[in-house]
Amino acid sequence: MTQETVVQLRNVTKRIGGKTIVDHLSFDVPRGEVFGFLGPNGAGKTTTIRMMVGLISMSEGEVLVNGINVNRHFEQAMMHIGAIVENPELYKFLTGYQNLIHFARMIPGISKERIDEVVKLVKLENRIHDKVKTYSLGMRQRLGVAQAILHRPAVLILDEPTNGLDPEGIRELRDYLRHLAKSEGTAIIVSSHLLSEMELMCDRVAIIQNGKLVNVQLMREMVQQQSDEASLVVIEVDEPQRAMQLLTDAISVAEAAVTAEGVTLFLLRDQIPDAIKLLVQGDIRVFSVKTASTSLEDKFLELTRGGQIV
Repeated sequence: MTQETVVQLRNVTKRIGGKTIVDHLSFDVPRGEVFGFLGPNGAGKTTTIRMMVGLISMSEGEVLVNGINVNRHFEQAMMHIGAIVENPELYKFLTGYQNLIHFARMIPGISKERIDEVVKLVKLENRIHDKVKTYSLGMRQRLGVAQAILHRPAVLILDEPTNGLDPEGIRELRDYLRHLAKSEGTAIIVSSHLLSEMELMCDRVAIIQNGKLVNVQLMREMVQQQSDEASLVVIEVDEPQRAMQLLTDAISVAEAAVTAEGVTLFLLRDQIPDAIKLLVQGDIRVFSVKTASTSLEDKFLELTRGGQIV
């Protein structure tokens, strides 16, 4: 993955009626990266996306796409952007192919070969000549993405692309977006309320709250458990009460509890083998030991203090 920067937000701000909706937001997105954009209700996530694609004006700041200022050179900047805000706009009485032909006529330089290429890329070859009204929601989303990338944009922006999709459709879209980022080097900015999907899909995630950037971090760094920090460890045993007594008498732990599975306690990494040795020496049968890793949802709720997700 190249680190060539495609999208730059610099102090992007939106005020409406004296209220600051987005507050000096700044981040970069490189080519070939799937970048997640999360925020609680009213955080300013959708407002930011609308400013990026020119649907609403900014109060301050600038958005650069391939170095082109969206405010100053709007039409030129839009040639480098593909976007779907919520649901793709399609003509349902036309076939999928006719929709793509119609869109291609609006932009010079799109060949029949390019149309066939994106149809194959989104895996709609078998249904592209059927009318869109016969498509499933997942197929319409894929056709919308095909339409958005016809002109080979440097960045693809998707606002809630998984809305209404079934699990199979969500997985298809996720796999396709990762393939698109890898094969065409497209920078993809995607927002979604499905945190488990974002965790599987994204290379990096930005979290905003009250219009301000709270955190932006590589996904693997955000969800991995640091080796020198205390981890939540679940030990399945045959005598939970006695196991708890043995462990808390011998090891200093911040928190411990007896559960249906056995015992649950926070341990440092180096304390885990000591705990198992104690239990075995105490003639307590140990069936399993599980360490709970931090999920994107855990991190999101920690950073936003439990705010609702848009």
